[in-house]
Amino acid sequence: MYVLATAGHVDHGKSTLVRTLTGMEPDRFAEEQRRGLTIDLGFAWTRIGERQLAFVDVPGHERLVPTMLAGVGSVPAVVFVVAADGGWMPQSQEHLDALDALDVRHGLLVVSRCDLADPGAALRQARERLGETSLRGVEDVAVSAVADPQLLGLRDALARLVDRLPEPDVEGPMRLWVDRVFTVKGAGTVVTGTLSAGTLRRGDRLQLADGRELQVRGLQSLGRSHSTVQALARVAVNLRGTSVEELTRGDALITPGSHRSTRLVDVRRSAAGRDLPTHALLHLGTAQVSVRVRPLDALTARLQLAAELPLRIGDLGLLRDPGRRQVLTGVRVLDVDPPALGRRGAAAARARQLAAYRSEPDAAAELERRQVVRRADLVAMGIPAAQAAALPGADAQWAIDPRHLEWLRTQLARLVGERRGTHPLEDGVQVEVVRQALGLPAQRLVADLVRSPLALVAGRVIDTRYGASAALPPPVARSVEQLREQLRRAPYAAPDAQQLRDLGLGARELAAAVRVGALAKIAEGIYLAPEALRDALTPLRQLPQPFTSSQARQAWGTTRRVALPLLERLDQLGATRRLPDDTRLLSDQPEPG
Repeated sequence: MYVLATAGHVDHGKSTLVRTLTGMEPDRFAEEQRRGLTIDLGFAWTRIGERQLAFVDVPGHERLVPTMLAGVGSVPAVVFVVAADGGWMPQSQEHLDALDALDVRHGLLVVSRCDLADPGAALRQARERLGETSLRGVEDVAVSAVADPQLLGLRDALARLVDRLPEPDVEGPMRLWVDRVFTVKGAGTVVTGTLSAGTLRRGDRLQLADGRELQVRGLQSLGRSHSTVQALARVAVNLRGTSVEELTRGDALITPGSHRSTRLVDVRRSAAGRDLPTHALLHLGTAQVSVRVRPLDALTARLQLAAELPLRIGDLGLLRDPGRRQVLTGVRVLDVDPPALGRRGAAAARARQLAAYRSEPDAAAELERRQVVRRADLVAMGIPAAQAAALPGADAQWAIDPRHLEWLRTQLARLVGERRGTHPLEDGVQVEVVRQALGLPAQRLVADLVRSPLALVAGRVIDTRYGASAALPPPVARSVEQLREQLRRAPYAAPDAQQLRDLGLGARELAAAVRVGALAKIAEGIYLAPEALRDALTPLRQLPQPFTSSQARQAWGTTRRVALPLLERLDQLGATRRLPDDTRLLSDQPEPG
């Protein structure tokens, strides 16, 4: 299907041409038919050869320009109508200004009512005006529905126009700008719009800008029901999960996660240098939103939107001054998640940055600018999913710019080194401390930064070069040496908590001693020399097999407080085996009889 919009001054015959081409009445409301002009958007369709054409017939009256913009905002081509007996008129110019601002490049110039006046003057004037815009060079055709009721010349020109249109992206993310909302008895809420990209299916879950999710209950296109509709198409969508009062023209139905809902965007203007008012109306798709405008330089601006819109990099819209009924400039979205502008000179610096931005999404450039970013966020900004997935970064959810990654690794090594100098008793740096210090958005990214001699162990980043040979702070080393001297005399006489405190050994000091291999932690509050654990089996070999815990305690010359946890530790290490009767065997001894 091909979808075309009409444009042109009021009462220049747009609806008449559509009616004659299609045999359908685009002005469907009684008031429109009574007054003989299009008040709201009208729709009709026909076939030309094998081509299915649908028309969005827009109003031409100056008071209805917002409705006209809603009609042309989602279509790829326009049929621009100028009456031979009327010539170029004010709304002709305003419609052309809007189409130029939206960078509409595909179209057909139609001079109508050639039975009422010679088309030459109107055609020359119209071609001159279009020649200064994005529609320069489009084909033109002069028609008269009276002289040629089949409009054969117009049909042939339309066939040539649609054959030149680019193929729509049926695999891309779906965004349907709503242009009408109504209720159908027995079905419920129905919205219509032009599906310009993607594919819609019955049963799909869709999302609004505010995050609400809806389900597609049914689909129609050109009056027929479908289970699937691909772009480009006019569609009517029966929705489950909402009422007609909750939706309006300008809402957008999107594939969940495919667009970023935002109130703040940086844009490039098509009319460079023109002074912009502080407040204006943004027209994009079928949406009309009040915006606060902050010019950054002659070519770029920041827009603060009064309501969220689901936008992507590269989206085209226009700014309009409703007071003067004037199109101010076209805008192309460059950034849907721009940085704050706080300090003096930030606006000028931002303008210099935006000068390097491409008009279309650029995966590598976005990663370089943002340094660390969710891949899903890049997709929502407009980066193709395959490009986002291919960006550097070991984590499937996050991408990291390579240069920034090297800088982060350098900073991590510095952080671990400084932490060891200021907190020598701590075992490395906690992952959350690293995350905060380096400004990372997620703890899981710390793993990407760790390279030898650093290692990630038990939720901490440690320097593996500092192990058993690392020196403890002198006061702690002296206390540990005193304890080791006691243990040399009585290897299994582990000091109690008070004795440890008397030696000046608290939890941090003991943990550091264990970390460097000066002590072995048998259980909570039980510390021995490392060699005592290694040599604990020697006394047990002198005992009859199997042996009791009491026999083991006596062999070690210690108390139950130490013997029981030491036996359990040997069990864990596989050096001893606990039997059902609570006796034990050395692991290299056979079980009795």
